[in-house]
Amino acid sequence: MIHRRHIIKAIGMICAMAPLPCVAQQDPMYSQYMFNTLAFNPAYAGSADVFTIMALSRHQWVGFEGAPATQTFALHTPLKSKKIALGFSAINEKIGPTKQTGAYLDLAYRIRTGEKTQLAFGLKGGVNLYKADLSSLSSVDPDPASVNISSTILPNFGFGLFWHSPTYYIGLSAPKLLTNSIDAASATALVTSTEARHYFLMGGYVFELDRDLKFKPSVMMRVVEGAPLSLDLNANFLFREKIWFGAMYRVGNSFGVMGQYRITDQFRAGYAFDLTTTKIGAYNAGTHELMLSYDLKFVNGRTISPRYF
Repeated sequence: MIHRRHIIKAIGMICAMAPLPCVAQQDPMYSQYMFNTLAFNPAYAGSADVFTIMALSRHQWVGFEGAPATQTFALHTPLKSKKIALGFSAINEKIGPTKQTGAYLDLAYRIRTGEKTQLAFGLKGGVNLYKADLSSLSSVDPDPASVNISSTILPNFGFGLFWHSPTYYIGLSAPKLLTNSIDAASATALVTSTEARHYFLMGGYVFELDRDLKFKPSVMMRVVEGAPLSLDLNANFLFREKIWFGAMYRVGNSFGVMGQYRITDQFRAGYAFDLTTTKIGAYNAGTHELMLSYDLKFVNGRTISPRYF
């Protein structure tokens, strides 16, 4: 039987050292991606026409020692001209002995393409602080690649497009264009890890089934150089503009359920739970993801419409 610590050692070594980067280490995955779009598409900034603050915490593979844990914080708002929007996002992720913390600024320029549609062009720029402590892992045989990488700063930038109306959206982005390399030397080896480019294509549509019920299917495709294609399929229902509930399926990887409650016109809370369909699913009790979002109203008397994405 394979011990979980040995699995974690393998995950940590691959994520930090492999020539083809580990997808989970490079860019975190989210179940509630449709409400956390700024993390990977800068053109999403200001799309709700209010000042939005969002926090998300994801704990993957609960019960699995060293499993991925991710915290995300984001805020974005349109400026007075309405054509320009600004955003900021911070991401902290820990997988076994590896940890990365990133901070990024987002700039979006928006143009009207119709009475109710907008097209936004976005730029993202910032840095990742990467650290790996592979020597902390226990091993029967000494491994020449078990070296530390301390506080490596990796600058990066990316772009995005986001076309939307009140009821549908399409987004395309590449949040990290630079393929940064990390070199680590031990007594017997020189190991190089390279960040891979990620490309995201996403879309969704809201169907009004009746006055109290809406249906929103959505999809996100994630392409990473040197890794298999990732495809997320979601189906959500909105009841009385208050309660979201639905299901998700990540092809060949996981499935789960999610829900969101609109506590007030401005405050929302969401939760997602998914189970892994791969062999690693036998070693954990699923993944939990909690999201909180708040929209600030600066204009007295203004009504904030329900957020569909």
